[in-house]
Amino acid sequence: MDSSALLQRYKSVCESIPAHVTLVAVSKFQPVEALQTIYTAGQRVFGENRVQELVEKKPQLPDDIQWHCIGTLQTNKVKYIAPFVSLIHSIDSFKLLAEVDKQARKNNRVIECLLEMFIAQEESKHGLTEQEAEEILTTASALTNVKIVGLMGMATNTADAEHIRKEFRELSAFYKKLEKQHNFKYLSMGMSGDYKIAIEEGSNMVRVGSSIFKG
Repeated sequence: MDSSALLQRYKSVCESIPAHVTLVAVSKFQPVEALQTIYTAGQRVFGENRVQELVEKKPQLPDDIQWHCIGTLQTNKVKYIAPFVSLIHSIDSFKLLAEVDKQARKNNRVIECLLEMFIAQEESKHGLTEQEAEEILTTASALTNVKIVGLMGMATNTADAEHIRKEFRELSAFYKKLEKQHNFKYLSMGMSGDYKIAIEEGSNMVRVGSSIFKG
């Protein structure tokens, strides 16, 4: 691992992100040493796609790291991250939200969550429609150990920047519609290839992996 190159890439990404935007360093498949390197440089928020990696890396790194679960989450895996996860980005059903609530209660915690919205024109991506999201927000008021604090969306994987911008803009408009009523904090849009467009369209949380770790 070339620590100096890693630090340079990390610094470059940080410099491209406004102060009000939270950088989630997506560290899937990266060695603990790489995470420690950018932790030492100031990074405190890390995102993992797989529960197994979250559970394995957590005890090997400092306690003040905020761990985000950003990948598809199965209900039977929630119990493994419930004791420590800071934010779950991928709530795509009330069933999953209810399980997070159940496991959070067992750990005497309130776990913050984002609703994953379907905004891309790709069958490989999934998430909620606006109607489904609003139904979950209405029903979620009965749950005491989860707090929905915003929305997450992934744009279509395309080189067409205007197409990506349109998808982000539509999600941003829906976020603004709900923001005050539900005390939202986070609109998580944008990854390595499109986070600059996402920020321009209102994202205040970006998930960046390859631009930091792979160059």
